[in-house]
Amino acid sequence: MTAANHAAWLDRPYADLTVREAPTPTPGVDEVLVRNRAVAVNPLDTMKQWTGSMMYRWLPSPTVLGEDVAGDVVAVGEGVTRFHVGDRVVGYAVGMEKDRDHVGEGGFQELTVLRTMLTAPIPDDMSYERAVVLPLGVSTAASALFQQDQLGLTHPTRSVPPVRGDGVADASVRQVAETAGREAVVVWGGSTSVGSNAIQLATAAGYDVVTTASPRNHERALALGATAVFDYRSPTVVQDVVAALRGRRVAGVLAVGVGSGDPAVAIAAGTGAERVALASPSVSFESLPRLSGPSLRFVRVIAGLVGGNVALQVRARSRGIRVRFVWGSSLMGNEVGPMLWERYLPGALADRSFVPSPEPLVVGTGLASVQTGFDVLRRGVSAQKVVVLLDA
Repeated sequence: MTAANHAAWLDRPYADLTVREAPTPTPGVDEVLVRNRAVAVNPLDTMKQWTGSMMYRWLPSPTVLGEDVAGDVVAVGEGVTRFHVGDRVVGYAVGMEKDRDHVGEGGFQELTVLRTMLTAPIPDDMSYERAVVLPLGVSTAASALFQQDQLGLTHPTRSVPPVRGDGVADASVRQVAETAGREAVVVWGGSTSVGSNAIQLATAAGYDVVTTASPRNHERALALGATAVFDYRSPTVVQDVVAALRGRRVAGVLAVGVGSGDPAVAIAAGTGAERVALASPSVSFESLPRLSGPSLRFVRVIAGLVGGNVALQVRARSRGIRVRFVWGSSLMGNEVGPMLWERYLPGALADRSFVPSPEPLVVGTGLASVQTGFDVLRRGVSAQKVVVLLDA
């Protein structure tokens, strides 16, 4: 019999998470029940806690948040053949999405139900904390790159070792020129969770990747497969990226990070790319006060969000560029989900051609530490993913 379950509950908007018992979920058709050994924290989790019903209006109170989990399969549902009890897995928990089990499929608990189409085996020598940085980041990156309503790139058909560069601006330009026969993809925000996964996925699909990051993260971006990397804070970064890609066909631009939409559209306009995928809003929600009811700061942030999006769309359309926001869970409803989780990731993780990124930042052990993780993430981390270990 499966043991009792406990969860870190969000009892009401704006409240701290509370750890207490939770129902033990039962896996359904094509689902597995996983005892979590590590969970990771994403900005969307903290956003729900701090902004109330502005995001995920469909979630009830109380609810169980959390999307990134890694652990051991303890039960399998009907029709499951890919996994067996005892398997070590990593998966994307979708309890926060519409029309899902908002408790049983939530990530921040000891036992979580995962869909097999969003689950992959972990190699025996890979730790749970290393694997758990993947789910939402890699799913969002894959949705942005490969869905036909986003950049629509060719899918990766096999895993390939990353290309290693040397990180110097002149060398970056030279290396782009040396690989001029292939299509290129621009990833703005290469050290982020989504960006670091996008670099690897696009490289595996046969594209050259030009990316941006702070100088201290250039070597990491290149090691993951980027052909060239530029300092996103440079006043000439847009011109530098466009110059490096002159004469190349650019398949699209992925914009990751607050405010990345404007430079992404400018790069698309300068390189002739016709598609931009946006993975981040135009303004930061981190400045919002954690309280219910209206506030002047809230009004200003929302006004900036709406106004910024309208202006961005107008500029893009005037240049013949299609700009669309990407939602990480959208791959559940198309061919990208099975491609990524069933056909690509298992082999790529096993042969180490795909590296879980970014680096895990373990902030504690036990469900009570999930709230600590929320607080750490809101204070800001760079090129890291906040991770909480659960008791064995």
